[in-house]
Amino acid sequence: MTEILAIIPARGGSKGIPKKNIRMVDGHPLISYSIQAALESKIINRIICSTDSKNIGNIAQKYGAEVPFLRPLELAQDNTSDLETFYWLLTELKDRENYNPEIIVQLRPTSPIRLPGQIDEAIDLIINNQVVDSVRSVTPAKATPYKMWNIKDKTLYPLLKSNKMKEPYNMPRQQLPEVWWQTGTIDITRAKNIFSGTMTGKIIKPYIIDAEHAVDIDQIESLDEAERIIKSINCIKP
Repeated sequence: MTEILAIIPARGGSKGIPKKNIRMVDGHPLISYSIQAALESKIINRIICSTDSKNIGNIAQKYGAEVPFLRPLELAQDNTSDLETFYWLLTELKDRENYNPEIIVQLRPTSPIRLPGQIDEAIDLIINNQVVDSVRSVTPAKATPYKMWNIKDKTLYPLLKSNKMKEPYNMPRQQLPEVWWQTGTIDITRAKNIFSGTMTGKIIKPYIIDAEHAVDIDQIESLDEAERIIKSINCIKP
């Protein structure tokens, strides 16, 4: 049987919203929504919260996640990458426990809205196809990069160029290629990718979710928006 590990990364420091990962949303700390989503999966074998904070760790354990050890402070900075965090955690699990999961499911606390069955549907996209390196949740993008610019020497330069379209930035949006925004709701990869220095590998499959559910909490207003949606739909709740 394929060993599937859910990792919920939750560092203690947050400049935008202090103590963001444990702010209360509809009566429960934000992190608890991702933990509950993992608990309701029928195929995830283990759930670990990766944190540098004892307080967050205690709350995560209360809601059903493991915190086998705390993350070093140097891996809990604003510029710490997912790859650094996950590589360290998987290496520690291998060295301390001889635990070697094959599939890694990342559930960010800041994307708390998930519907029943979504995680397992996304896992099915990779577990049944060895060619697939990773799966990433996406939603239709609100803006198109074909109408975005860089500024250099006080001059605009198009962000994207196209061999098929002379001036895509002057074309109607409806005639431009459809583009997708990664939501952070569900990210799945193979452990071997992480040990090879990449979070995704080369072949990335999309898992499409409703744009209304793609909430990324980075401001107080987005906390209020998440709570409104959570109260109004049949999403997973602690």
